[in-house]
Amino acid sequence: MTVLVLAGGGVGAAALAHTAAVSNRLADRIAPARTAVSRLESGLLEQVAAVRGYVITGNPALLGPYEQGVVEERATAQRVRALLADEPAARRDLDAALALADRWRADFPARLIAARQGGATAAELAPVVERGGLAFEVARRALTALEARLDRVQAAGRADLDDARALRDLLFVSILAALLLSSVVIAALVRVTVLRPLSGLGASVRRVAGGDFDHRLTAEGPADIARLTADVETMRQRVVDALKTSRRHRDALEEQAAELRRSNEDLEQFAYVASHDLQEPLRKVASFCQMLQRRYGEQLDDRARQYIGYAVDGATRMQNLINDLLAFSRIGRVYSDDREVNLAEVLAQAESNLSGPIAEAGAEVVADPLPVVHGDPTLLTMLWQNLLGNAVKFRRPGRVPRIRVEAVEEEAGWTFAVADNGIGIEPRYADKIFLIFQRLHPRGTYDGTGIGLAICKKIVEYHGGTLRLDDGYAEGARFVFTLPKPAAPVSVPAQAGVPAQAGEPAPVAPV
Repeated sequence: MTVLVLAGGGVGAAALAHTAAVSNRLADRIAPARTAVSRLESGLLEQVAAVRGYVITGNPALLGPYEQGVVEERATAQRVRALLADEPAARRDLDAALALADRWRADFPARLIAARQGGATAAELAPVVERGGLAFEVARRALTALEARLDRVQAAGRADLDDARALRDLLFVSILAALLLSSVVIAALVRVTVLRPLSGLGASVRRVAGGDFDHRLTAEGPADIARLTADVETMRQRVVDALKTSRRHRDALEEQAAELRRSNEDLEQFAYVASHDLQEPLRKVASFCQMLQRRYGEQLDDRARQYIGYAVDGATRMQNLINDLLAFSRIGRVYSDDREVNLAEVLAQAESNLSGPIAEAGAEVVADPLPVVHGDPTLLTMLWQNLLGNAVKFRRPGRVPRIRVEAVEEEAGWTFAVADNGIGIEPRYADKIFLIFQRLHPRGTYDGTGIGLAICKKIVEYHGGTLRLDDGYAEGARFVFTLPKPAAPVSVPAQAGVPAQAGEPAPVAPV
């Protein structure tokens, strides 16, 4: 296409240049030369008229036009010679005509003017005038012949111009036809060499995208398309390798999931055994020890009664540990009651469950307006109950417990805080308190098993939030937790939980 465009442009430029040259020769040389020759002829006629007038009247003023005509004739002749530089025959005719004119002026006008100025009359000069007219006609006929030659040259120039224009039009039509034909040929070549391989590549890609990952792509067509096909084939191979790796990982995950299900079933069985089979012997030990103490208490000494108390206390603590461990393991696994929960109602239920300890300690609970969130009401009740019970339990001696519940709305969700004026927690224990069965005080100082805050942390994290200790709070202990806002209308994942023991608050981690 580039060669064709360049060749067509060169031919078209040559045709335009030829047409312009023919047109310029005709318009800039031949036509002005023809007009100038006509002006030479008319100038000679004016010279003849001026000489005859002077001979007849003897008025010297009539010699001015004659002399001016001679000057103009010579200037016009010089210009005509320049215009006919490429026309040697016409220049020869011009020179011959001008030579005849010069001879006429030398033989007759000059003699007539000199004779009239010498006193000769018009009648005496009439024969000379007659002979001068004949000589003038010879010179004028030479100019007329030159005009006829120039007319023929001008006609030939017009014919050449018409031929040049016709040739130009033919060349441009031929160039346009060649461009159109080449466009059709190139389109056919593109379809055969480019589009067909691309269509094949697209069909192969769609086949691979449809799931036939083992279908190999074969490079066809030009080098660029072949490289593209090779790149796509490389990508397909990588996808196949990644798919095989993913399938191996999936199989491994399925095996792990099956193993995890078996493990969960074992844990469920263990939970059942712990809640029934293990607790039954503990209850029997505690019951028979208490019966032994009631029936034979008077026959036992103080040391024997102390041993029986140790046994009852150990069995009771073992039961509490088993119950707390079961409650911890059931969070997110047993219950699934995801719905909108009014936290104000949940907090009121937790306060109702803790009404005994709160009344005994004379505690004051002040809460901000609480929102409605998505979650499990049982788990959220357990959360509030453990945090409030923690604040009441670890109160400072001689001080009325004051508990403040705060709620702040943020872009991502809600931030809640439970602050008290109790004994507080040292910042170095901020992480330890959330571990299961971690106690910061001797067993006899505060009741509980040390699992309460671990349960709270697991409940908050199950709802998608975080729980931490505010280590910058100095008036007591302040726990801060967050609950996210679900994107409407998507529901928050189902929650699950275990209610606290009836008649007593859920155990909380001791300080």
